[in-house]
Amino acid sequence: MRTRNVINTILATAASGAVLAMLTAARREPTVDRIDFGKVVRATAPAFDARLAPASNADVKEFRIPIKDATIEIAKGVTYQGWTFGGTVPGPILRVRQGDLVRVTVVNESPMPHSIDFHAARIPANVAYRMILPKDSISFEFTAKDPGAFMVHCGTPPVTMHLMQGMYFPIIVDPRGGWGTKADKEFVLVQSEFYAKAGDTATAGRTMVVPMQPDWQAAMKKDASHVVFNGRAFQYKDTPLKVDVGDRVRMFVVNAGPSFDSDFHIVGAIFDRVYPDGDPNHALTDVQTYMVPAGGGAVFETVFDKNGSGEGLYAFVTHSFADAEKGAVGIIQVGTPKQFATMVH
Repeated sequence: MRTRNVINTILATAASGAVLAMLTAARREPTVDRIDFGKVVRATAPAFDARLAPASNADVKEFRIPIKDATIEIAKGVTYQGWTFGGTVPGPILRVRQGDLVRVTVVNESPMPHSIDFHAARIPANVAYRMILPKDSISFEFTAKDPGAFMVHCGTPPVTMHLMQGMYFPIIVDPRGGWGTKADKEFVLVQSEFYAKAGDTATAGRTMVVPMQPDWQAAMKKDASHVVFNGRAFQYKDTPLKVDVGDRVRMFVVNAGPSFDSDFHIVGAIFDRVYPDGDPNHALTDVQTYMVPAGGGAVFETVFDKNGSGEGLYAFVTHSFADAEKGAVGIIQVGTPKQFATMVH
């Protein structure tokens, strides 16, 4: 009898401990990660920093995103008067995990109305994407239910104008269980178009150089002056993306448009995995080129194996070469190869 009582006491204590642990877990305060993109600005020199860090482990991601006018460089020595999220084109890079609560505050510090549209959010547009007047702000939240590489942009009419002025950025939502592979390096590339015309102005008999201006008629004809990755033509030819031999490289490609597709390709490599959406079970294998539509995103992986695509220089392009000629081309440098003059992409 005494033994039975001891056993019952042990079982009761264990059960009480389990209940207490469950209650403690239920009462656990969610962890919060806060970023103010008015204070945290991604480096754009010598090139826009395309490297992507892992998402934090916080349950809640809070982002403050200012809207502001800024003079940007869309090609070497070519400036443009843009409209931006956070002062850069593209704007800030957001990364969260599937299931995270995402809280957003957008503050309009520009002199005209704007708005924001998250392709990653399931939320009533009239609630979150309404017009934001100058000196006004809007706040909303959503749960990141759908993994993938998504576009965020201004949706104020005419949307083409706001996009060609630079109002877009990516948000990456990692699948709950990860991408199914371990990447050694991760990069974000946002393809987009500029429609710019000369902004020189004659004043008192002399020419004063001012930033290039938007060309609305060219935009309506889809006659882009520049097609770029991460806001500036050819920048990754001058400043290649650097990886090591043997690295698995994951690239999140978002196409901000406003009008062209991105036919993404790496010269001298094959994508061993392409994720058309955020489900690793849907991965395509052994892909040479994959199209990302305007307003879409996809995830690409390749491995620069020693006995395959090893040490060397590899051009990444949109394989619509008229667009590549206007700036949508860059270089991946694997290891420390000799610089060959025949690398002409």
